[in-house]
Amino acid sequence: MLSKSKLYVSTLLMSGVIFGQVTMAHAIETKAKNLILMDYDTGHYLYQKEAQKMIPPASMSKLMTIYIVFSKLKDGSLSEDDIFTVSENAWRKGGAASGSSTMFLNIKEKVRVGDLIQGIIIQSGNDACIVAAENIAGSEEDFAVMMNTEAKKLGMNNSSFVNSTGWPHPDQRMSVEDLAILARAIIKDFPEYYHFFSEKNYTHNNIRQGNRNPLLYSMPEADGLKTGHTEEAGFCLTGSAKRGDRRLISVMSGLSSNKERSEEAEKIMNWGFREFDNYKVLKQGQKVAELPVWMGESKSVDLLVNQDVLKTIKKSKAPKVKMTVVYDKPVKAPIMQGDKLGYVRVEIPGQKVEEIPLIASQEVKKLGWFGKIVENIKYLLFGAE
Repeated sequence: MLSKSKLYVSTLLMSGVIFGQVTMAHAIETKAKNLILMDYDTGHYLYQKEAQKMIPPASMSKLMTIYIVFSKLKDGSLSEDDIFTVSENAWRKGGAASGSSTMFLNIKEKVRVGDLIQGIIIQSGNDACIVAAENIAGSEEDFAVMMNTEAKKLGMNNSSFVNSTGWPHPDQRMSVEDLAILARAIIKDFPEYYHFFSEKNYTHNNIRQGNRNPLLYSMPEADGLKTGHTEEAGFCLTGSAKRGDRRLISVMSGLSSNKERSEEAEKIMNWGFREFDNYKVLKQGQKVAELPVWMGESKSVDLLVNQDVLKTIKKSKAPKVKMTVVYDKPVKAPIMQGDKLGYVRVEIPGQKVEEIPLIASQEVKKLGWFGKIVENIKYLLFGAE
């Protein structure tokens, strides 16, 4: 009869991870009304404050506009050299006469898509967004439908779009969590276009404008993504920085000044890099146990981890990670290579418990009739091993 067996193995033994000197991670205060800090590789949230609340995103919602533009470039339906025409509507709503962030496009101007991309990202041009929306979807209203559709596909469940610019509207809402999800998708899905976010200035129609992202000037590792500001939203930022092999994404809103936004953005990023790290607690193909086999041509089969398991862990909690190997023994032949025969229970303080499947390393065939007789005699004489 099969019996449930549990084998307790330390993190060090299972993963080969060596935890060096550990410093305590202290809680951090922020002046932002809404904030999220995410590890890019694992998707783990290092910090949350009112992260799911739907708020006015201001110009950070332009990230969804640019996501759609990048999608069209990637699927080949659009080229950076394609020419769009500036409508009077785009000029009036987002041009120089609007008093808002603008690329300074002129009515009926012919503009390259590549230039519009820089006008949207670097100059935060409302006119550039409307031109892109009208030429891609026919109208800004229809483009907003596309934005909402893409948001749902990405799992952004707390977002609603009515325009391409982030211009104040009671139904133009996003959560900072959704903005982090969107930022992660842009970096992952469009690495060939991501460089636009780190460009510090752009000139169009002889008007040079600087990128408003304060992290580009205060942190050498920063390379994106988008600021925002309206009276209702306050000063906002979706930022990203890569230090070594680690990338963090932060989204914050509701700050009172550009200076405060800059200080809080740098503070939260440095805190995340300092107090957390990524650990490969399990490696794909790693042997964690040897399982006895009943009535098989082989007496045992190795149990292997079927995937890499990378976790973002507070450095002070890293030595407290607990992993338990759970399996039934013995297992009866035949066994196919890749059969799931157990799991590793991964317990990290403050995180949801996860179970990682364990698979058979090789095929184990059943014994022939003579072998079965021998095994049964052994069992009668000596009992189960």
